[in-house]
Amino acid sequence: MTHATTLRFPMNRVEGDLEIEAEIAGGLVADAWCSGTMFRGFEQILAGRGALDGLVITPRICGICGTAHLTAASRALDGAAGVEVPDNGLRLRNTALMIEHLQSDMRHAFLMFMADFAGPAYLQHPLHEEAVRRYTPFSGETTIETVHETKKVLEIVAIVGGQWPHSSYMVPGGVVSVPSESDLIQCFHLLARYRRWYEKRVLGCELERWDAIRSAADLDVWLEEKNEHRQSEVGFYLRFARQAGLDAIGKGHGNFLSYGALDLPRQTKVKPVIEGDMRLVPAGFARGAAIEAFDHEKITEHVAHSWFEDPGGARHPLDGSTSPYASGREGDKYSWAKAPRYDGAPAETGPLAEMIVARRPLFLDLLRKAGPTVLVRELARLTRPALLAPVVETWLREMSDDGDGFYNRPGEIVEGVGIGLTHAARGALGHWVKIQDRKIVHYQIITPTAWHASPRDDNGIRGVIEEALVGTPVKDASNPIEIGHVIRSFDPCLVCTVHSVSKHGSRTLIRL
Repeated sequence: MTHATTLRFPMNRVEGDLEIEAEIAGGLVADAWCSGTMFRGFEQILAGRGALDGLVITPRICGICGTAHLTAASRALDGAAGVEVPDNGLRLRNTALMIEHLQSDMRHAFLMFMADFAGPAYLQHPLHEEAVRRYTPFSGETTIETVHETKKVLEIVAIVGGQWPHSSYMVPGGVVSVPSESDLIQCFHLLARYRRWYEKRVLGCELERWDAIRSAADLDVWLEEKNEHRQSEVGFYLRFARQAGLDAIGKGHGNFLSYGALDLPRQTKVKPVIEGDMRLVPAGFARGAAIEAFDHEKITEHVAHSWFEDPGGARHPLDGSTSPYASGREGDKYSWAKAPRYDGAPAETGPLAEMIVARRPLFLDLLRKAGPTVLVRELARLTRPALLAPVVETWLREMSDDGDGFYNRPGEIVEGVGIGLTHAARGALGHWVKIQDRKIVHYQIITPTAWHASPRDDNGIRGVIEEALVGTPVKDASNPIEIGHVIRSFDPCLVCTVHSVSKHGSRTLIRL
């Protein structure tokens, strides 16, 4: 009989505490449970407040993705007010959101994910010494550069929004800040600096060369084409991750969800990625590489295994509630996170899902060959800035040339229903609001981490991270670095240090 060991992984993160339990049998993860251990309660905070209060309160949900929450809250109120945002308003909203992505993708990759490459688990890896030089926390060359360069590019959000985090410059109908010509010139300068660093340090090539990679075979050719490619952060990541086996773990359910984000202005040189979908990030749901049209009515939340009152069955966010209920006596409930599902299925969101739904040839080919592995998921995050940066440049230039306004005045929002769907750096983010008598009577929020770190649903189906962990090999139960890689590939805002703190029988407590 195979002896099973249960490891516990309490993880501190910006949005609260995440705890993982993993049952190890025969050197593999046999089962896993993902638990959100902190009640947030923003939905209850918003109830009874003024219709516009979500614009100020929801950006404080997260100190990393505040612009994304402001975007979702604004879009929900646009819908409730029945107001259309003018082109320059869209450009300015989108610019700040994409800049938030540009900084978050690099900080996660080099400060959170790749820091493990410099740890003791890889002392025997042939590239370990180089990883130490690049990614040692606080002193690694890439670590220091990443902090410096992402801090500079975030100044763009401060210029257009007044501050970062927790900006409040978006309102129903557009934005309340109008950049001057000198503001736009400064934004161009900051973005150009970021692009030069990203091309030289991260890609090792110009964006146009990276865009020409269409398949896994093309990727291998690129890697061997020049020393600059091999020594770039992407090149080093590919070489290190393949030898570490990250191309074989973390596959999960294989479902991908994109709400769609970054609406295209009516007059712009930026072309739709998918014909007929007027967003830079198209919407869709994919089972593997088979992509379906997106329908927000198919989003539901389950609470059978969550510490909330269960009204019975899955509910759409406009019909659901967030009423805490935790007696401490019910083994079925183990998380403060709900279990979002799309058409009854768990779904991965974030950079890889965006690439799949947008039918990016490289990632479709990688998916067909190996599945949604840790290597592919993190590669999508590393290279997403190559798609976003040129669009930011175009929209900054169009703001300078286009005389279209930044704001359309809505009427007073006395009552209405609004749905604000967008994408944060970590994936699909949704706000649902109902307003009566000028006050919020219902507010529901589903974050990307809720999709990824959900518990089981009413049917006992594991959440995204739970399923991705199953089958993961664990070489050393006292330092299960493989489990950490799988969890971190979803970017759930973790503090990424690993050490054993206690052992009790067959249950081991590990702190990540």
